[in-house]
Amino acid sequence: MESLWRSTCPMPAFPPLCGPLAAEAAVVGGGLCGLLTAFALQEAGLETVVLEAERILSGASEGTTAKITAQHGLIYDRLLSQRGEAFARGYAQAQQHALARYAALVRTLDIACQFERKPAFLYATAPSPALERECAACERLGLPVSLTGAAALPFEAAQALRMEDQAQFHPLRFGKALARRLTVYEHTRVTGVHAGLLRTERGEVRARHIVLCTHFPIRNVPGLYFARMHQARSYVLALDGAPDVGGMWRDASDGGYSLRNAGGLLLLGGAGHRTGRHPVSSSFRLLRDAARTWYPDARETARWSAQDCMTPDGIPYIGRYARTLPGVYVASGFNKWGMTGSMAASELLCDLITRRRDYPYARLFSPRRLSRPEIVYSFADAPRCPHMGCALQWNPDTRTWDCPCHGSRFTRSGRLLDGPAVRDACWQP
Repeated sequence: MESLWRSTCPMPAFPPLCGPLAAEAAVVGGGLCGLLTAFALQEAGLETVVLEAERILSGASEGTTAKITAQHGLIYDRLLSQRGEAFARGYAQAQQHALARYAALVRTLDIACQFERKPAFLYATAPSPALERECAACERLGLPVSLTGAAALPFEAAQALRMEDQAQFHPLRFGKALARRLTVYEHTRVTGVHAGLLRTERGEVRARHIVLCTHFPIRNVPGLYFARMHQARSYVLALDGAPDVGGMWRDASDGGYSLRNAGGLLLLGGAGHRTGRHPVSSSFRLLRDAARTWYPDARETARWSAQDCMTPDGIPYIGRYARTLPGVYVASGFNKWGMTGSMAASELLCDLITRRRDYPYARLFSPRRLSRPEIVYSFADAPRCPHMGCALQWNPDTRTWDCPCHGSRFTRSGRLLDGPAVRDACWQP
């Protein structure tokens, strides 16, 4: 199940850590968020290293559909009503600024990553007052939107909210260009996080500043992030012979489909569910059935699955990890919008660490804000997750054991694929 991005972008290999190391800053996690953060810190003059448990860009960054957009579902009407205009406007401006920063990096570093300006669409299959309210909210906040039709879709849709001048790209080609400019250690799993110290299977790393970009934070206390997020999976097919849909499309309601073109292919996504709670039917089968109905002459060339951290209020946690863990920072909970979220995190964290300026939207993403707890525990008779002992569920689409509590994933034999667990599970297959 290799993603389109992985199959079209051979990655360089980086060495594992060999013994103790000291640096000014250490970034844990070699996904796009970690690489962007390390790049920002290095550009600011800090000696920075990246520690990756497996291969860089092999997790959520490889599974993304790579839409760089400020259109994050029906978020702005909700933010206006729940958090006020200043908060909603700041969130919108942070996303647009992240988009502009991508464009600037692609240009100044001359990165060939298929960066394209495209409109983003949020569609509804029936007349939707919610979509109309979202349009009014976006217009109030200065976002470039309009209500339009949805003729490019292969099924009937009543209307769509169009946001102009957004972007899409090849995430691994972009990340690869950043990684070549950084000091990276692969196959170096961090197993312990302390103030000024990281413990790995290959030696200790001492750093004044530590940033956890591990998708899901790997330290439970302090912070209690395991009780403040859950993880969700989604699925993607790449189709050859399907038409150009003219932009990036996403259903305004939960459970719908997303579509966008990439390199002559159409990416059809959807059939998502909470990690560890796989539905009875196959998610890939649902996508294939839809593809056969809408594009009977198209051919499947790739399929893959992705995982996202979801916060109760839909806003990422970016900032200081906890008051009692000085010098440690976190970026997590991007709610399926990890492209702009990762860029916002890199700038916010760099500004916090270097104190060169005050990131104008820092308070929006503060991990200290109150949120509804996400405490879940599973007692089923099944293999157990070594993170907190939850019973794992078998996912037949990805052929993995998945944790329904916090989203850790393991191979059939128990090898760790995704955290927050930091060690393999032990059982007899």
